[in-house]
Amino acid sequence: MSKQGQHVVPNGNGWAVRKAGSSRVTSTHSTQSAAVDEARRIAINQRTELYIHGQDGRIRERNSYGNDPHPPKG
Repeated sequence: MSKQGQHVVPNGNGWAVRKAGSSRVTSTHSTQSAAVDEARRIAINQRTELYIHGQDGRIRERNSYGNDPHPPKG
């Protein structure tokens, strides 16, 4: 996981929040939805990215809460 931000990843029978580049899990949750809520709170607070992985470990969704290099015009 080289991308900066928070990752929601499968963890045993549940889900974990892990900071990019860290081998330590920040928190564990029984549902993906609870893990996403916690990871989103951290990402907003730290102004970083949120990566939500599917059960297969691949990134299925990404949200930016920080320095977006291409902000929308308008």
